[in-house]
Amino acid sequence: MTGLVGAPRTIAGRAPTPVSRWRAWLARLDRPARVALLLGGAGVLYRLGLLLSDVPPTNSDEATMGLAALHIAEGRDFPVFFYGQHYMGTLEAYLAAPLFLAFGPSTLALRMPNLLLYAAFVLLAYRLARRLYTPWLAVVTVAVLALGADRVVKNQLIAAGGYPEINPLAVLLLLLALARPTVVTAAAFGLVGGLLIWDDWLILPYLAAAGVVLLVRSWQRPRLFAVVAAAAVLGAAPQLVHLPTSISEYLRLNEGGQGFHPYGGVLFGVPMASGMCSPSDCAGWQMWWGVALPVLLVAAAVLGVRAFRAARTAEERSRQVARLALVAAAALTLILYARSAAAGETPVESARYLHALLVSTPAVLWPLWRVRFGGVVVAAVLATMLVASAALLAEVSAYGQRADRVRQLAATLERYHITRVYAEYWTCNLLTFATSERVICAVVTDDLRPGLDRYPAYRRAVDSAADPAYVAVAGSPMDARLRDSGFAIAVPGYRVYR
Repeated sequence: MTGLVGAPRTIAGRAPTPVSRWRAWLARLDRPARVALLLGGAGVLYRLGLLLSDVPPTNSDEATMGLAALHIAEGRDFPVFFYGQHYMGTLEAYLAAPLFLAFGPSTLALRMPNLLLYAAFVLLAYRLARRLYTPWLAVVTVAVLALGADRVVKNQLIAAGGYPEINPLAVLLLLLALARPTVVTAAAFGLVGGLLIWDDWLILPYLAAAGVVLLVRSWQRPRLFAVVAAAAVLGAAPQLVHLPTSISEYLRLNEGGQGFHPYGGVLFGVPMASGMCSPSDCAGWQMWWGVALPVLLVAAAVLGVRAFRAARTAEERSRQVARLALVAAAALTLILYARSAAAGETPVESARYLHALLVSTPAVLWPLWRVRFGGVVVAAVLATMLVASAALLAEVSAYGQRADRVRQLAATLERYHITRVYAEYWTCNLLTFATSERVICAVVTDDLRPGLDRYPAYRRAVDSAADPAYVAVAGSPMDARLRDSGFAIAVPGYRVYR
């Protein structure tokens, strides 16, 4: 008997191979999906190449998340928040901890979950854009997200808390809101929403927008909202336990600077956050997107309102509400940031607070899809982003040298058996993580007074050491103060004083 039930079909007497299955799967995809897969794959490979080249450069904040992952992997500590504060969850540390167990702690292992989160973001954004707009607009959305200038890549790959995960989770939340209302989708929506509340409050405008979509989509099944609420409490539980303290710290962090900052918040902030600018710099011609995006948001809102009024079915109304939700969330994110002190005082680094705008990419592009000259503007968007991405590639060598200097510093300290040191904030935890805590560092200011120690145990360990050393950035005020204080070991970029 040759025709067994469940036996795989064969071609020319051979069982299907993984390659043949892959080809069959590709053959089932339509042309837009195949193009999107190619572009999205290129975006992932581009970012993988950057990671393998030590790009973007790591910093002490990322090292702090790495230390949290190390403590989780070893079972020593299970932090709820980024060390030293009561807001911004440690989801990235928990994602990296299994890789630390398997391969040992490293910046690459810390960032690999973020690369997967980026891939998920591109896939989910394609599905959302295709659901709400058209297949080819979804392809262009993927093309925009595949490119990556300095600020965008930093937000997507650096594991310093809050940024790599919020965009894919926000898109997932919108897709869940649009899905057929069931207990499962309601529970998933609540859990993901709760995780976002715990993780980073920057995404709250998109969380609110998704909630409106869910309300419109599921209002005839009010019992589902009890499921949503219960699941949200579960997801946000780490945050809810510390909510009063979190609110107090968050408000204190964002106090002052009220007013509107059109340059840092919009004209400069939007292109920098969207991937239109070179590392830490935005040329005048690159800032055209800071004017175009608000105009396109207004146009998208007008189109959305008209389409909502013309909708005849519940399905079409929910679709138009989702389009308007993307516009409203982007507008609210932009307004809140432009009114913050950070937009006026530190526009280069603070442009990261606009990271969530990428979720609204298809809504921003939609008005261009409706006009004859829109293709020219889309081409200008992609060209500007391509130039900015090339500017990042030009910095790969310099960024790699920065990583080499940290590795040389760590190796030098271990060669001289120096295990307890004082250093400035942006060196300290970076050094501790690079040595997997074989070297412990406590933070000091330029005048050698105690600084911000995110993990107090390190301060106690260094203060109790018999003969701690000082690590100063070469040419810094700390270096000048310590220059005549004792024996110095020169390391590229640093000087170690004993």
